[in-house]
Amino acid sequence: MASQDWFDKDFYAVLGVSKDVSEADLKKTYRKLARKYHPDSNPGDAAAEAKFKEISEAHSVLSDPEQRQEYDQMRAMGPGRPRFTSGGTGQGGGFDDVFGGMFNQQAGGQRYAQQGGGFDDIFSNLFGGGGNFGQPSGGFRGQGGPTKGRDLTATTTLDFHTAIRGETIRLQPEGGKSMSVKIPAGVNDGQKIRLKGKGEPSMDGGAPGDLTLTVTVRKHPIFERDGINLRVDVPVTFTEATLGATIEVPTLGGDPVKLRVAPGTPSGRVLRVKGRGVETAKGTGDLLATIVVAVPAHLSAEATEALEAFAKLQPAENPREELLAKAKAD
Repeated sequence: MASQDWFDKDFYAVLGVSKDVSEADLKKTYRKLARKYHPDSNPGDAAAEAKFKEISEAHSVLSDPEQRQEYDQMRAMGPGRPRFTSGGTGQGGGFDDVFGGMFNQQAGGQRYAQQGGGFDDIFSNLFGGGGNFGQPSGGFRGQGGPTKGRDLTATTTLDFHTAIRGETIRLQPEGGKSMSVKIPAGVNDGQKIRLKGKGEPSMDGGAPGDLTLTVTVRKHPIFERDGINLRVDVPVTFTEATLGATIEVPTLGGDPVKLRVAPGTPSGRVLRVKGRGVETAKGTGDLLATIVVAVPAHLSAEATEALEAFAKLQPAENPREELLAKAKAD
């Protein structure tokens, strides 16, 4: 936009803010208006679209400290002051009158004409440009194309089953619209998911920003994640571990499966159930069942007597003998 247009536009009034508005309040006001008049919120409403462009232009100038200072200086001359005309000697209201009032200098076209370059060069020096005044390219001041919308962040907490299997959830990002988001199967606790184009819309026709979603996964009462595998502790009785047995093992979201516990199975041995772990795009894990021998807390008199008789029949071996020997070796 050529700076001469600033005489005719009151950007403070467009946004409904005072001339001494702070940067934070300016940003807050703009976001509120942008959401209200954005074309996505007003499909087919030409008036709303025009208003959106108007507030975007005003915000582009006032949010940039350098542009805001230039705008305030230009507007300080007042909307009723002369414009940049090509009037010659003796014609009031010309180019020199504007700059004479702005910099407390006397009128006189000779003074500016003799300083090389003329009209365009003066504006290049005044506003930090490089010449070619009035030749449009991308962006507000002829620099670059449309800007990308602001990136947003959000968090969500999922139950264990949803994180493992995946699901479409409803999400409300801070400062953004409610949206549906597909959670991929096998997402981890603390994982960040980047959703392209789900951020804030661009204020000047560029691509929307992205949304970064941080996922928290609630713990499961019995299952635990181990990469793409699932782990579960399975208690067995002393008799089952000693003599062997067929037991039922739970699976996540499915029916239990039967596993064979071999005679003499110690506590801590891991039994594997193929294909009952975490399903991901890279493969499916297994279910790892860790055997935990459960010691009875209460025995009847008959059971105690039988166990004592069993103890007398066992070989006189110390299962900690090797452990103690290794400790002494260190």
